[in-house]
Amino acid sequence: MSPHEPDFDSVLEAVREIVPRLRENGLEAEDRRWIPDENIHLLEKAGVFRIAVPRKFGGLDLSLPQQYAILSEIARGCASTGWVAVAWVSTAWLATLYPDVTQEEIFATGQVRVSGAFTAGSSTLVPTEGGYLLNGTWRFNTGCRGAEWDLVAAAVELPDGTIDEAYALVPMSELSIADDWHVSATIGTGSSTTTARDVFVPAHRLVTVGEALTGTAEGRSNSGATGRDYGLLSMVISESVAVFLGAAKGAYETFVEGLGRPIAYTTWEDQREHPLTQHQVAVAENRIAAAEALFEGQLTLVQERADVGEPLTEAEKATVRGRAGHAIQLVNEAVEALNSVSSASSLARKGHFRRFRRDIEALTLHGLMNPNMSLEVHGRVLVGLDPGTPYL
Repeated sequence: MSPHEPDFDSVLEAVREIVPRLRENGLEAEDRRWIPDENIHLLEKAGVFRIAVPRKFGGLDLSLPQQYAILSEIARGCASTGWVAVAWVSTAWLATLYPDVTQEEIFATGQVRVSGAFTAGSSTLVPTEGGYLLNGTWRFNTGCRGAEWDLVAAAVELPDGTIDEAYALVPMSELSIADDWHVSATIGTGSSTTTARDVFVPAHRLVTVGEALTGTAEGRSNSGATGRDYGLLSMVISESVAVFLGAAKGAYETFVEGLGRPIAYTTWEDQREHPLTQHQVAVAENRIAAAEALFEGQLTLVQERADVGEPLTEAEKATVRGRAGHAIQLVNEAVEALNSVSSASSLARKGHFRRFRRDIEALTLHGLMNPNMSLEVHGRVLVGLDPGTPYL
């Protein structure tokens, strides 16, 4: 699919127009520990919550590179809003891996916000008539405060008596949300803890993790060479990288916009004239450009495989993680280069550059986003070993 179809162009342009407003709302997002309602309304109006929804349900069904471009622009305005948007959009795509009857429920309105918590912990799904009873607690549930559905992991007893891990789709109204998101960065994501107490989950709203990873759930017609079977983790990782690239561009833009003042306790009247500033700005811009170019190749690979209905090989999935890890490392280094020549005035909470820097640094701590962990997986494959993880 061409990245220049009208649906894509109109959504991308609408998102670009709201970037300044998303950026201005950053401090409010941190103060309330959740993105402003205005941000959600602006994204909805732009069509963002339709981009992963199949066309037969009234969605836009955009390709992975197209979704990536839109999500990156959102993060250029606000990293927290970008991270929430990735959670909602990528988990909406995950719902396309469920049986058709489930998709008809989830995508009934043509647009949807689905949050997700993908670690089971001690959560359980116990068989009951017609489905399962869900009990459990899930931390770091990004976007839960504004989602319509939640996709949660839990241990399940299958009909043959074996225990497996599964993903259940539950209306958010049936879960409780704790007011426990007190953090020093990505503050606006509202990634609170959600809890289920004896919540009934119909059987058709459950797929095993294995079925989700391979796209092999029964009763699903949208599989094969549809151009949208990406592989669960390659999809989620790719869309997450969009936030790092977009936020790094936002950090670069706001840093450069703030130049022109004198350097305190020196004779330099304009920081732009200082050679070290010039050097670090060039280093940052080139690292961001290198990260973007590096990961574009992976987006192309993932999309090409989906277009012909061929899954990525294990080595290719490991490479996606490795390229993602290095791209994240590059943008983190780019923002640190700018931070090294920033002034004490940048510590003000209202300053956009500081918020971008904190959020990028914090998101590198995410288990799938941590560069060291991803590069280890990639390196194992490069030296002829198995990846050492099922998270590919």
